This record gives sequence, C-alpha cells and structure tokens, in this order.
Amino acid sequence: MNDDVITLDGVWKIFGSKADAAMAAIRERNLSKAEVLQEFGCVVGIADVSFSVKRGEIFCVMGLSGSGKSTMVRHLNRLIEPTAGSISVMGNDMLNLSGDALREMRAKKIGMVFQHMALLPHRTVRDNVGFPLQVRGEPKAKRWEVSQKCLEQVDLTGFEDRFPRELSGGMQQRVGLARALASDPDVLLMDEPFSALDPLIRRQLQDQFMALSAELDKTTVFITHDLDEAIRIGNRIAIMKDGRIVQIGTPEEIVTQPADDYVRDFVEGISKLKLVFAHSIMVPLNEYTPSRPVNFEKSPRAHHGTDLDHLIDIAVTTENVIVITSDDGEDIGVVDRATLLRGIQGGKA
Repeated sequence: MNDDVITLDGVWKIFGSKADAAMAAIRERNLSKAEVLQEFGCVVGIADVSFSVKRGEIFCVMGLSGSGKSTMVRHLNRLIEPTAGSISVMGNDMLNLSGDALREMRAKKIGMVFQHMALLPHRTVRDNVGFPLQVRGEPKAKRWEVSQKCLEQVDLTGFEDRFPRELSGGMQQRVGLARALASDPDVLLMDEPFSALDPLIRRQLQDQFMALSAELDKTTVFITHDLDEAIRIGNRIAIMKDGRIVQIGTPEEIVTQPADDYVRDFVEGISKLKLVFAHSIMVPLNEYTPSRPVNFEKSPRAHHGTDLDHLIDIAVTTENVIVITSDDGEDIGVVDRATLLRGIQGGKA
C-alpha cells in the first residue's frame, strides 16, 4: 500500500507571458535561471521539484527568501498553477480537478495557515474559526460546536467572544491554526506561520503544533526560513535554493551529511548533541578493534537511537566503552571515547 499522501513530480513554475516558450527552451537547451530571464523575460519560481510526503509526516521546506518555498507550497492546493509537472494529494490528480472538485478539496481536505492570518476583524474568535464551515453551509450550532472544540485544542477557551484586535500576535496565530483545523483536513499547509512571533511565543506554538499534529495525525508541509525550527519539528527537511531542492533528509542526515556548501553553511552553527544518534557514530561490533582489553559484560548499554547528549552523560560515568543495542536488545556496536568525540565534531567513526 502506498503511504504517500502528497507527491510532486517534476513541477516547474515559470512566471511571465512567454512561460511556455521558456519551458520548451529549458528542456531543449537546459537554460539556467539567469538565461531564461535574459532571453524570455521570465522568472523561474520553482524548477523540477519532486518529493513525496507520507501520512502523518511533518515535512519541512526551508530556504532563504526567494528560494521558492512559498511558491512551491501554493501549488499543492493550486493557489498557483504549475507550468509543468504533476501534483497528487490523497490520490487526487490536482491538475485535473474541476472547479467544484478543487473547491471541495480546499474546503474539506487541505487546510492552510499563513504567516499573516488575515482574520476577519469584524468577527469574533468563534466566528473566525467557524468561517470555513459557514462557507460549506453548515448550520450555526454545528459551527459553534466545532469552533469550541478547536479553540480548546489550541488553549483559547474563554476567548470565544473576543475580536482579533483584542488578542496578542501569538493568540491570533492560534486562532488561525484553529480555523485551519475546523474543517478537519487531512493535509495542513503552513507557510511560515510562526516567523513573525517572539522567540518564546514561537517555541510555545511549535510545541503546541507538534503535540496537535501527533494527536490528530495530520500530514503537514511546513514552510520556514529557520533551520532550528525545521530541525525541531520536521520528520524530514527539504532545503531549497533558486527554486530547486538541493537536499532532502532527516534532521540528522541534513546536519551530518550536507549535500553541498550551501547546506553546509546552513548547518554550520547547529548543535549536533540532540540530532546525531548512536547508530550513526558507532563502530559495528564485529569491526571493533580496541587498543586495550575490554570487558563487554561490564560495559553500559545504550539503544541505537540514543542521542549524543545522552551518550556523553553515560560516558562520564564509566571508563568502559558503551555497547550499542538494537531494538531487540542485541549488542550491535560500540562507542568509545574517540568515537564519541568524532561524533561531537561531526565526523563519522
């Protein structure tokens, strides 16, 4: 069974009146972004983007301003039409959906949270949250019931009758998240939703979002320009540059195995202590050649998913090596002091 909820295959977006001619020239002559602009006066927004997102996954897309990440996410619900490529969401070919079917997907299956929430200023918090249901024609009692539940989920009970102007920025953002959840979508698209908030409020909302995502089993594409945020909340991360994806991987893979200098510059200042795990730095048990005799029976054990931070805590309590175990409890590898130091530096054993 295919567990992919979202799939993009070779998606391009070229802005300009000669987009089709530019697309043909790219395929025939492999033109660069600069050459497309010079020859056709067109801007390449995203270039040959392909990836898939699994059910329940938080897939973070990050890059600098102008990298194409926000343009890309708007293709998933066809707020922007692609120049070429294919897009599938929950088994639906998004490019072949009719107007009514597309509106149905947006109303019931795909929720979106923007950086600037555009809450309706003349409506109360409750009515803002219930607005998507009103568009669908749900009765008032149903709208209020769902709004109340969603506001409880984002810790805004008691603010139902307030207006957006009476709320802080972080509270307004939570109203926006509640509004996106009100239609109970399977997919959430989040375009830098927390980037304008203070660091402490931002971290609190990240925590709340991760807890909600796990509880509700939502599939999420989360756009951010902040690598710390991507690493903190993402199951996988895609890094974009000039409209292209340059690397996709887990936070650990991105930090320990950067694909090029661009990614390496991004991760240079990131602490690896919570991101690198024993399975990445251990020496397999059958390859370990100690410099002195080792009594493995007296060595402490650690699961292969133990992070560097915890391995350091273990290492300071013993003179022995740390034996790494599998999910079944079988001894599979060794981490000694030298291996641990190399892991902290970012190298492999």
